Amino acid sequence: MNVRPSGVPRRATISDVAREAGTGKTSVSRFLNGETNVLSAELRSRIETAIKRLDYRPNQMARGLKRGRNRLIGMLVADITNPYTVEVLRGVEAACHALGLMPLVCNAANELEMERRYVQLMTTYRVEGVIVNALGVSEETLQPIHAEGTPAVLVDRTVEGVAADMVGLDNDAAVRLGMQHLFEQGFDDICFVVQPYERISSRRLREAAFRDALAQAKHGSSAGASGGQAIMGRTIVADLVDTQEMNRAYAEIDAHLANATAKGRKRVALFAANGPVALSLALHLHARYGVHWQEHAALIAIDDSEWAELVGVTTIRQPTYAIGYRAVEFLHERIEGATDPVREAMLPGELIARASTGPV
Repeated sequence: MNVRPSGVPRRATISDVAREAGTGKTSVSRFLNGETNVLSAELRSRIETAIKRLDYRPNQMARGLKRGRNRLIGMLVADITNPYTVEVLRGVEAACHALGLMPLVCNAANELEMERRYVQLMTTYRVEGVIVNALGVSEETLQPIHAEGTPAVLVDRTVEGVAADMVGLDNDAAVRLGMQHLFEQGFDDICFVVQPYERISSRRLREAAFRDALAQAKHGSSAGASGGQAIMGRTIVADLVDTQEMNRAYAEIDAHLANATAKGRKRVALFAANGPVALSLALHLHARYGVHWQEHAALIAIDDSEWAELVGVTTIRQPTYAIGYRAVEFLHERIEGATDPVREAMLPGELIARASTGPV
C-alpha cells in the first residue's frame, strides 16, 4: 500500500477539476484531449480556470495507456561517457520535449551482453520506438524489437540485415575535409588512427575515405598537396579497450615519428577517427614529448571535444545536436505511421582549424 508522506498535499484529479468546473469528467477529458470544438466557450473557460486553480497535472502515462500509447521511446547507447553521445542526447531530449515523447536511455557501457539485455528491457516497457547508437548491435539483437513491430532509427552506424532509417555524419565528406586541410597545410605524411573498424560501419567509411583521399592525392588530384615530396599515409588500428594492443599502436606511432624525423621529413600528421582516439593520442604524446608535443606531431580529429579547444587541436565538428534531434523526428514520423522507403540523413561536419595543424 502506498502511503503519502505527512504534509504532502494530495494531487488534484480529473474528478476534482470536474467538480470545481461544475461539469462532468467527460467534458474535462475532451478539453484535455483537444476536443474543444464540442465544448461551449463558457465551459472551456470554466475548465481552464479550474485546472489553473487546482494546479491539475494530467497523468500522461495513464492517458497514453488508455489509448494504447505511452509516448515512451527507448535509446540504446554504447557509451554514455563519450562526449559525442552526450551531445546527441541533448538533441534527442529537445526533440522529445517538442514532440511530447519521453526518452528511456539505456547505457550498454560498450558491453554486447548489456545491449541484448537492454533491448529485452525496452520490449517489456512497450516503447513506441527505439533509437540505436550501440557498439556491436546486430540484427539478432534487435529481433525482439522487430518482432513487436516497433520502429527503430539508427544513429551513426548501420546494422547489417536491419532496414531502418539512419542519421549521422557524412563520414566520407568529413574525412575528405580534414585531408584537404592537411594537404593545404603542406603535410605529406599522414597516419589515420582508428579503433577496430570491421564491425562498425562509420569507422569503416572513415578509414575507406582516408585511403581514397590519399590515393587521389598521390595521383595529383588533390589541390595543394605537398611540395614535391612523395605523399605517404597509413592506417593504424588503436584498440582503446585492450592495453596490449594500445601499447603496440603507440610503439608503431613512435617508430613512425622517429623515422620521419631521421629522414628530415616534415611533421607527421595524426588523423584521429574520433574524440576518444584523439584524447588517447594527445595523452601519449604529452607523456612522451612533454608540453611541446605538438612540435613532434600534428593532430586532427573527428569530434570537437572541449579539451580539443583547450590545447588547440584541429577538429571536424560533428552536428551532434542536429543528429539527435533528426533521429527523434524520423522516429516520430514512423510512430505516426509513415511508410516511406528507408531514409538516410547524412549531415555535414565543420572544420575547426587550430594550432595543432599549423606551423611550429
